[in-house]
Amino acid sequence: MTKHVTPDKTTFTGASGNTLVSDVFGDRGVPVILLHGGGQTRHAWRATAAQLAQRGWTAYAIDQRGHGESAWVDNGAYTFEDFAQDVKAVAAELARRAGHKPAAIGASLGGISSMLAEGETMRDTGKNLLSSIVLVDITPRVDYEGVAKVQGFMRAHAKEGFATVEEAADAVAEYLPHRPRPKSNEGLKKNLRLSPDGRWRWHWDPRFMDSRKGFDPDRERMEQMLLGAARNLKIPTLLVRGGSSELVQEAHVQEFRELVPHAKYVDVGGARHMVAGDQNDDFASAVLDFLGGLHQSIATKS
Repeated sequence: MTKHVTPDKTTFTGASGNTLVSDVFGDRGVPVILLHGGGQTRHAWRATAAQLAQRGWTAYAIDQRGHGESAWVDNGAYTFEDFAQDVKAVAAELARRAGHKPAAIGASLGGISSMLAEGETMRDTGKNLLSSIVLVDITPRVDYEGVAKVQGFMRAHAKEGFATVEEAADAVAEYLPHRPRPKSNEGLKKNLRLSPDGRWRWHWDPRFMDSRKGFDPDRERMEQMLLGAARNLKIPTLLVRGGSSELVQEAHVQEFRELVPHAKYVDVGGARHMVAGDQNDDFASAVLDFLGGLHQSIATKS
């Protein structure tokens, strides 16, 4: 059972001078960055981050730009490249603070941004940015019908919001009928903000979705960029797929494993796209098993 861990809070400066808010679990271990999916917040990682801290890592669960408590970017710069530049900034700062290059765990958008950051750094400098990477239900190519469903939910109430938190909970329950409904809405409140008009809206900048059709207005360009980034992943890599994922199909997994032959792969049965939320115990077990040997290896060299 995961013990209750009260995180500290810190901030980083992103690539646009934007403030990034992070919870910190643990204080002495090798750093690991946890990057949430689009429309989520750092609180999606609370259980995983606590388990990482208990195993000796220092986990940084970060609100990505325009999400949660992190700053909205004035010019609406929310391309995948923008998110990747923030990962580069955070990883460099953590390496300076801790003396170790961080590992990264990225779900969906977080996986894209960390994969791009690592792949571009290796391509441009011949050096790795991260010590290892875990990609959660994301590959360079995905099923765009699944993307449309996810984004449809995100757009459905983005402008008008909800009259109450309970109304928001009803919308989530309708979208995720396979997931048991929480007894309390306190967790959901962390993904909402109370607007001046008294309505509750998702805790992210609406401009984040303004230019998105699929994952990007130029899908082919984006796919080629991600395929190139995947080819440049030379660090230990784990791909975790939800067994019932709406986005990542077996063909996408096969392509990724051909691009990254050294990558390990875990299929989490019963989980959809939001793997950690659907089957957190199985997800955490896979991640901890993967990172465990790496952690020991790094500790031995320290």
